[in-house]
Amino acid sequence: MSLAVKALLDLVERLRSPGGCPWDAKQTDSTIKQYLLEEAYEVLDAIEKSSPSDVCEELGDLLFHIIFLARLASERQEFDFVDVVENITRKMIRRHPHVFGETRVNNAEEVVENWAVIKKREKVNAVDASALDGIPQDLPALMKTHRLGERASRIGFGCNNTASSWNEVAEKFSGLAAAVADGDRVFVGQKIGEVLFCLAGLSRKWGHNSEHLLRVQNRRFSDQVAEHEKGLNRIENDLKSQK
Repeated sequence: MSLAVKALLDLVERLRSPGGCPWDAKQTDSTIKQYLLEEAYEVLDAIEKSSPSDVCEELGDLLFHIIFLARLASERQEFDFVDVVENITRKMIRRHPHVFGETRVNNAEEVVENWAVIKKREKVNAVDASALDGIPQDLPALMKTHRLGERASRIGFGCNNTASSWNEVAEKFSGLAAAVADGDRVFVGQKIGEVLFCLAGLSRKWGHNSEHLLRVQNRRFSDQVAEHEKGLNRIENDLKSQK
């Protein structure tokens, strides 16, 4: 273990120990999880800004919270940070038999297929396991939609190509148009949900992640609003200068 990692582990231990930080000492898994999620999103923001220094900083913040959670578990004598590292190392070795074993693959798609098979085999009740097992309940909706479609497609459920995905989207749009024409607010909401779900599926079939696409569009929209506000400010300043 590097000296840098040990220093961070020692720091967290000091924060949690008597005479440390009162705020850190009172934290629990439930209170820390919200900060963990926020830090993960800040990492995404830094990546999308293409700022290496920000990515480095935000990864550090995320790592701090991971170590903090491991410390809480260690205090309960459940596991510690070393267990976390050793477990993920063993898992990655198991999941990459084409690197650490004798398995041969021809492309990235076969790697993904092998990963799914190995993951299912690892489950205790593999025979009764669902293809949707393991998808976090609290994932953002679009991200969860992507994962649901991805998992379902592995067992042959849902549209199997871009053409059928587009046809399904067109069908759902027709249903939405009919709902709007009827003026039924609840029905319109249901149909919008169906359209969004199918659009996420179409995105996945074209090799995109709808969560990422919408984040990019949100940023583009924010930039457009900022430019609009600059224009309004220029007009306001011009009017003031004419008085």
